[in-house]
Amino acid sequence: MNYTTQMNAAKKGIITPEMKIVAAKEKMNIEELKTLIAQGKVVIPANKYHTCINVNGIGSMLKTKINVNLGTSRDWKDLDMELKKANDAVNMGVESIMDLSSYGDTQKFRRKLTKECPAIIGTVPIYDAVVYYHKPLKEITARQWIDIVEMHARDGVDFMTIHVGINKNTAQRFKENKRLTNIVSRGGSIIFAWMEMTGQENPFYDEILDICQKYDVTMSLGDACRPGSIEDAGDISQIEELVTLGELTKRAWQKDVQVIVEGPGHMALNQIEANIKIQQTICQGAPFYVLGPLVTDIAPGYDHITAAIGGALAAANGAAFLCYVTPAEHLRLPDLNDVKEGIIASKIAAHAADIAKGIKGAKDLDYQMSCARKNLDWEKMFELAIDPKKARTYRQQAKPEKEDTCSMCGNFCAIKNMNRILNGEIVNIYDE
Repeated sequence: MNYTTQMNAAKKGIITPEMKIVAAKEKMNIEELKTLIAQGKVVIPANKYHTCINVNGIGSMLKTKINVNLGTSRDWKDLDMELKKANDAVNMGVESIMDLSSYGDTQKFRRKLTKECPAIIGTVPIYDAVVYYHKPLKEITARQWIDIVEMHARDGVDFMTIHVGINKNTAQRFKENKRLTNIVSRGGSIIFAWMEMTGQENPFYDEILDICQKYDVTMSLGDACRPGSIEDAGDISQIEELVTLGELTKRAWQKDVQVIVEGPGHMALNQIEANIKIQQTICQGAPFYVLGPLVTDIAPGYDHITAAIGGALAAANGAAFLCYVTPAEHLRLPDLNDVKEGIIASKIAAHAADIAKGIKGAKDLDYQMSCARKNLDWEKMFELAIDPKKARTYRQQAKPEKEDTCSMCGNFCAIKNMNRILNGEIVNIYDE
């Protein structure tokens, strides 16, 4: 293999096996795809050691991809449950899984994922360092932070969130401009606290690029200063960090390291389009990975809906990668049903955005669904539904008197009666 990363291959004019797979999935000319990868506008996260991966590309001109967060915590230690979530997510068609484990044998779980799971696997090494070294945050050295990153790379992780935009400079700006909800990023708060306690600069700079290049790990530039409330959206801290991430994107590309840029967070609906356009300009089209955005702060228990609203608008305007949000957001670690609800909401948002963007083939299933509805072909409708089980259950719970209609309209069914009248039949809906 005479290339180091997918970006390096693209710059050299080499078409990799992974590029061929992605081009086929996206119904895209492979030369066009290669150019986009060389420019950093598309990434193919695929660690050289993750051999069971089902390869996918991420970029605003491709189908919108979805990430599912899972992992153990001090209060939720069941690894088998987290594996069940991962398997369910894969079966539901999710392209990426992020292991955010912060308790227990994290390496064992991570290695099991990269050995057995075909989804793109992401991690946040900052979390794991605290677990792995099991000592006060202040005592972790800069060298140890970097060593954890390399450990994750060796374990086969395809992309890593690295909170490198929060440095002494941006931290000082944050302290000078008070926010309502401060720093809500878990990784961002950890590295901020470490810098404050030790007086040292953020350690995740040049050496980390060599690690990512060696294993072809895609760097996901974490947004430590993402807004955790509508009030903080688009403030100085967020934009200052985004400028820093834009500069770091260029540095990564110089070493042929693939980059994703992370985004908000909580943000009012009318700010989302501008935020996406600013990111695309500052980061020169690097794929944007968004959490939500959540368009209101008052919907605990329903934040999968607030995130889907924001995610659809963000992706329609150029975000490439949606991090799912579950009904449990802000409340607890999600259970299996929460995961399912979060995935479905994100899939709806991603699909709606792909239709809006004009992605090739995005409307095909919608056309087939409309044909099935016109023909009152219920089995075909269930087959095409994002959640066939729920659709079938709803119909069975209110079985209509006439099998070809639903209990909402019965013989007043507009589709049924239009089909009949246009076929020359006499329709008498009251006597039937």
